[in-house]
Amino acid sequence: MELRKINVQDAAAQWQYTTELPADENGLTNPYHGVSFDEYTEKVLPTLISYEHPINMPDWFVPETYYYLWDEGRLIGEFRIRHHLTETLRNGAGHIGYSIRKDERGKGYGTAGLKLTIQIAKDIIPEEEIYLRVNLDNPASLHVMLHNGGRVVG
Repeated sequence: MELRKINVQDAAAQWQYTTELPADENGLTNPYHGVSFDEYTEKVLPTLISYEHPINMPDWFVPETYYYLWDEGRLIGEFRIRHHLTETLRNGAGHIGYSIRKDERGKGYGTAGLKLTIQIAKDIIPEEEIYLRVNLDNPASLHVMLHNGGRVVG
C-alpha cells in the first residue's frame, strides 16, 4: 500500500476516481464529479496540482496537496492535506480530508491511508496539532481518526 501525490502519469485512474466521487459526501466536496476525461486532463488535473504551490490565488486560499492511496495497482482513496488553517478551516474542514471507494470501505484502508497521510502532513503543517473534522453522522471516519491517535474535542 502506498500514497502517491497527484500526477500526470496516473491521470486515468485519478479521473475515474474523481468523477465517480459524489459532489458532496460526508463533508468532502468535489466540484469535478462527472467531468469528461479531456476536461480533467486539460483543466482539472493542472489546477489540482497547482494547489500545492498556488499563484495568484485569493487571500483566503490555503495550499493543498492531493494524494491517492494505492493498493496492488488499484486506486483506493483520496487524501487532501491543507497546509495550514484559516479560521474557517479551524471551525470546519481541518487539515486533512479524505474519501475511500465505496466498494473498499470497512477494510482498513481509511485507517492505513490516514496514518500514511499524517506522516507526510507532519512535514508540511506548521501547527503543533493536526485537525480533522468528522461529521456526526459518519461513525466510520470517527473510528479511523481515533485509530490514528485522534481525540474528540468538540
